[in-house]
Amino acid sequence: MDFLPEEIEKFVEAHSRPESDVLKALNRETYSKVLMPRMLSGHLQGQVLRMFSLMIKPKNILEIGTFTGYSAICISEGLQPGGKLITIDINAELEEMVRRYFIKAEVENKIDYRIGNALQIIPSLNEKFDLVFIDADKKNYSKYFDLVFDKVNKGGYIIADNVLWSGKVIEPKHLMDKDTSAIVAYSEKVNSDSRVENVLFPVRDGLLVARKII
Repeated sequence: MDFLPEEIEKFVEAHSRPESDVLKALNRETYSKVLMPRMLSGHLQGQVLRMFSLMIKPKNILEIGTFTGYSAICISEGLQPGGKLITIDINAELEEMVRRYFIKAEVENKIDYRIGNALQIIPSLNEKFDLVFIDADKKNYSKYFDLVFDKVNKGGYIIADNVLWSGKVIEPKHLMDKDTSAIVAYSEKVNSDSRVENVLFPVRDGLLVARKII
C-alpha cells in the first residue's frame, strides 16, 4: 500500500493534522490485537476522509466496511448537526472494540453501527445519503455501487478505498487474482458511468471519488 518513499510519507504526515489521542490508541490496539491491521485507514487517509466529509457537510453517511471503526470516527466529524452515519460490517468479533472506541471518541450518538451482510442491509435502508464510503470485500464493489446509487442525493459522493490494491491493478489482466480483477472492473465501471464525474486519488492504497451529477 505504501507507494511514497518513507521520508516523503513522514513529511506529509508531519504537515497534516495529527491523529487524536483516541485514533492513536485505536491504531495501536488494531495493530496489536487484530488480524490484517493494514485494513485500518490510518493517519493520512483518515485525515483525507475527514477533510472530504468536512467539505461535503453530509446529512447522512453510509459506510460499507467498518473494520475497527477508524474511518467511521474520521468521516463522522463532517456530519451536519443531527446527521447520522450508518456503518455496516459483517465481522461481529470486532463489535466490542468498535463500540468502545466510538464511545471514547464521543461519536456513538451519531453512528448507527450494524452487524450483518451489507448486500442484504442496504436494500432495507430508507435514508438518502450525501456520502458513501465503500471499504469492504472487493468482489462486491460493483454490487455495492449499484445498490447505493439511487440512495445517493444528486451532488452526493461515493468514495471507494483500495482501488490501487498495492499496485496490482496495473498487472496484465490474465495474471490478476479475483480481487484485483474486481477492483479494476469497478474502476472501469465508474469511469464509464455518465451519471457521475470521478477522480482517482493516489492516497495510500487509492481512493476513487465519484460525484453523482444526475
